[in-house]
Amino acid sequence: MSKNNFSLSLIIPFVKYSCVFFIAQLLAVDNNKPSSVAIPDDRAWKTLAEDGLHDPTNPALKELQNPGEALSILSEDFKGVGNQVDWVRAMNKKLITPRSQIDKDAPLPTSNLDIILPDTGEMAMVRFPHKAHTDWLDCSNCHPRPFKAEYNSNPINMFAILAGGYCGQCHGAVAFPLTECRRCHSVSRKDFKGQPGPQPEPAKIYLPAKKQKVQ
Repeated sequence: MSKNNFSLSLIIPFVKYSCVFFIAQLLAVDNNKPSSVAIPDDRAWKTLAEDGLHDPTNPALKELQNPGEALSILSEDFKGVGNQVDWVRAMNKKLITPRSQIDKDAPLPTSNLDIILPDTGEMAMVRFPHKAHTDWLDCSNCHPRPFKAEYNSNPINMFAILAGGYCGQCHGAVAFPLTECRRCHSVSRKDFKGQPGPQPEPAKIYLPAKKQKVQ
């Protein structure tokens, strides 16, 4: 690797993190308090002929379903955020019913454990909800790699996440993007009364994304 390329590999994640950090400072949120402002469903999706991925001259294109037809009936996320669907809410409302396992007799481990991660600098602390993840994924998807299963044994940081490590393996790819800082950094240090780390069950229940109060 050349000296210039090495320098860029350090600078680019730093610039990305700085931008994300600045935006997050503007978007404090209380996930338990409903917003007093109703946000209309203003989502929109490009058709397959417009998305730049499909050949608009292909006569078979009309056999495929356009994203708006499939996604507009699912639980709303904010316009422009990922694919604009609150997938966890859609599953909880049984708008989608993904198969949980191939073998119907196999054990299906789920967890209702929240973990508060306090090492976030000036940012609000992170609440990691196991339930929202284990409803979709087997434990082996995350443990022992990229996450060791013991609290405080993973050097998680935004530089690694923005480079595609830890949470960044999914978020920004198949889960909501990393620009949605408030969804993870949701625990106010001023208001939190307990101890960081694993929290007593049951886990906190969040309002739908578009109904949370942004302060």
